[in-house]
Amino acid sequence: MGNNKKSFKAWQWHTIIVSMIVYAIYYFVRKNFSIAMPGLTAEYGISNTSFGVIIGIGSLIYGISRFLNGFVVERISTKVFMAVGLLLCAAANFCFGFGVDLSYMITGVNEGPQFVNMLILIMGVTIILNQYFQGCGYPPCARMLPQWIAPNELATKMSIWNTSHSVGAFGAVVICGMIMTNMGSDMTGDSAIVERISANLANSIKGWDSMSAADQMAKVLSYAGHYGAWKMCFFIPGIVAIGGSILCLLALKDTPQSVGLPEIEGTHTGKESTKGKKGAHKAFLSHMVFRNKWIWMLSVANIFVYVLRMGVLDWGPKFLTEDRGMNINSAAWSVAVFELTAIVGTIFAGWAADHFFKGMSHRMCLFAMAGAVVFLGIFALVPGLPVVVSTLVLALSGFCIYGPQALIGIGAANQATKEASATANGLAGVLGYIGSALSALGVGIIADHFGWIWVFVTFIAVGLLGVVLFIFMWNAPRDGYERAREFTSKLGDKE
Repeated sequence: MGNNKKSFKAWQWHTIIVSMIVYAIYYFVRKNFSIAMPGLTAEYGISNTSFGVIIGIGSLIYGISRFLNGFVVERISTKVFMAVGLLLCAAANFCFGFGVDLSYMITGVNEGPQFVNMLILIMGVTIILNQYFQGCGYPPCARMLPQWIAPNELATKMSIWNTSHSVGAFGAVVICGMIMTNMGSDMTGDSAIVERISANLANSIKGWDSMSAADQMAKVLSYAGHYGAWKMCFFIPGIVAIGGSILCLLALKDTPQSVGLPEIEGTHTGKESTKGKKGAHKAFLSHMVFRNKWIWMLSVANIFVYVLRMGVLDWGPKFLTEDRGMNINSAAWSVAVFELTAIVGTIFAGWAADHFFKGMSHRMCLFAMAGAVVFLGIFALVPGLPVVVSTLVLALSGFCIYGPQALIGIGAANQATKEASATANGLAGVLGYIGSALSALGVGIIADHFGWIWVFVTFIAVGLLGVVLFIFMWNAPRDGYERAREFTSKLGDKE
């Protein structure tokens, strides 16, 4: 028994760490786009609204993919599914990097409206494909981890796992920020390119005319000096993703039983008693997920969380370069600090949920969401903050935002049980990425027509809605295992 316990702990942490690495790489080939956006705007004049449409549609596709794949992965090998998805993400990133070449091949020109419109179309199609393949990453983990982690420690350990989001995003913004400021071609001596970049920035940055001529030229030359660097923001992560796919296939194990270990005590649902009964699996999913009010409340709350999370993460570099006057490298590091504090906040939220609220993740979400509203309010509504203070306040909002982002998935896994956790997280995911899509479209339109301040006013209002919803969830139970046993017992008794 002692040997089994020791072996189980070793395999548990092996599974957590390897799946964290693989999922971080999923984010590495996803969040690279946000750092490439300012370069694409400078070189090709692509507007915030166009980016918003691309990100918004991609977010919807990602949410749909997570939802559909939540059903699929309940029945097949999780590690194979995850490895194939990451390999396809790598292929999509390579296609994106060659977007300019594809646009030239199709249009026969390398500049002008026809070329740019084709480039936007190619980017849109590639992002949509990448986002669909991205949806192969989380469902396997949502199914795999509850097999290895008991409900009373799921919040703590899965919150540690959940930092993989931030690790991957941190790697993307830091490495791609370095790429954007150290790679590419020096075209500062090409007057045509310098003029084109100047015109593109003048059209896309509100308040461009109020900047001094020296500041304008410095910004123009910073992009002209690293012309085309954005392509490497896709090629390098694509190569890393191929390695991650191989690691996933070779190192992960789906369940404790696959290495000769027993299932976790207390997670027996009685579902095996319904085996062979027609429609039993569908009925179980319906009862534990689609007819479970707590799953629906968590899923709706995920809309509000993702509006905030993806709003800052996807648009942070553009906002900081256009509204706060930072260069791309400083903006990338500011978003990286946001992600670092998010890592600490995620782990703290999981620990606090288990130790202060006895595993009731939704209660911790209430306090974290309220904190996010406070810090976003300070960031947006207190004018004239020094850059360092502004970055710190934005980082503290990340500390708070990522708590609910992690705990909603954990709460959904506990409420639905390990037998339906992937489906429950699929539902929460599709609603979350509806929020992400609304954020993408809304931010692009609001920023272009009303300015960045109103973007953050909107974030604050959305955060307050999330606070209200979590208040209504206060009395929800920790998990749904008793609900599952009652249901399978009744289902098993039926002839």
